[in-house]
Order: sequence, then structure tokens, then C-alpha cells
Amino acid sequence: MRRAIFIFGLMAWFSGGSARDAGAQTHIYSELPHVGDGGSAQTVDGVAARIEDDILTESEVQELGAFQQLVDGQKKPRLELIRELADQWIIRGEANTAKFSQPPAEAVDRAYDQFVKQFPSPEEFQKRREAAGLSEAGVRRMLREQLYLSSFLDYRFRPAAQVDDKQIEAYFNDEFAPQLKARGEAVPALDDVEDTIREVLVQRAISDRAKKWLDETREHLKIDIVSQGSAS
Repeated sequence: MRRAIFIFGLMAWFSGGSARDAGAQTHIYSELPHVGDGGSAQTVDGVAARIEDDILTESEVQELGAFQQLVDGQKKPRLELIRELADQWIIRGEANTAKFSQPPAEAVDRAYDQFVKQFPSPEEFQKRREAAGLSEAGVRRMLREQLYLSSFLDYRFRPAAQVDDKQIEAYFNDEFAPQLKARGEAVPALDDVEDTIREVLVQRAISDRAKKWLDETREHLKIDIVSQGSAS
């Protein structure tokens, strides 16, 4: 399920990368006391973090956590969620600067239909969606964002993600065929799966280049995380 959803976006890329690189990224984060609303009667939303001249809100953190709960049955710790949102903020800023187009409605509809099919039944999907506290509109909004960001990364890094025949053959011999044999499945001819393997390797190269770019970009950012738990 994790791969099925994060191929739209922040892929196992952000989802795994944030936790994996947490130690390396810690120096760009500092925690601030929770800032309240100055005594007003009602708070619309809380500030989870400040990044450059922008903010990440508590509702964004909660929604991403709920989405991860829907996908994997549990959500990550708050700090990791904020780090993922910060990575999304970086990509979104670049996409907006490039005037990259939002995905059309039909692409979002396809993504939603494919997502629902990852569950045992539509009824099970609805049950888990409601348990996570997400509306159908909320799921569609998350998928649209994931699709937008991952499409931009593909647009930005695919031209440089070149794969040659030797790489395809090496992947076939070292990874693809052994995995099938281990599962007791027949191994097809290389010619029959060459295009599929090429795309797998291209996606791997895109992911590697995107991660390197994000690592370098984070070095120039300062993110102040607001502690949770104080009255707002």
C-alpha cells in the first residue's frame, strides 16, 4: 500500500527519507514555544512551524498524519510529519515559480479510483477513511497535491535520468530475475520486460536526483518548529 500511494508523491521518497535523514537534518530545525492567539475567543488554526516567510499549520500536520494512517494504519511522529511538509513546501515553491500546471480533474479522478482499489473493498476504504478522520474531499485533495508534486519532479529530473542498455541488463540479472526465481515465478525474456525495467530505473534516477536536490536546498533553510501542547 505504501508504494501504491507514494508513487504519486512524496513517495517512499519523502516518507522514508525524512526518518532516515533525521539526524542529518536536525541542525536546520529549532523548537520555539507555542504561540497562542493573544486571548481571542476562537483559534482558526495553529502554527506548527515557520519556514522562511511562510508557516506550516497544525491542520496540515494533522491531515498528512491522517492520510498516512489511512495508507499504513498508523501515522508518523509530529516532527517527521513537519519535515515531510517542509520538503513538500520546497517542491511546491519551485513548481509555482516554474508555473507548473495543476493536474487536470480527470487525472485526479484516476488517481482516486486507483487508490481506492488498493483496499479490499470500497466499503473497507470508506471505513478506514472515516476512522482516520478524512473526508472524501480531503483524500482527493491529498492525492491532487501528491500528483502535482511528483509530476513536477518528473518534469524537472527526467531529462537527465538517462538509462542505457547495460544498466537494464544488470538490473535484469541482479535484481529482477532473482526476485522472480525466489518467488518461484517464471522469468520472462529480457526483451519482453525491457521497457518496464527502463522506466523503473528512470524513476529510481529521478528519485535519487530529487533527494540530492532536496538535501542541498535544506541546507539553506531555517525551520522553526512550534512546540505542541500549550493553550492556543
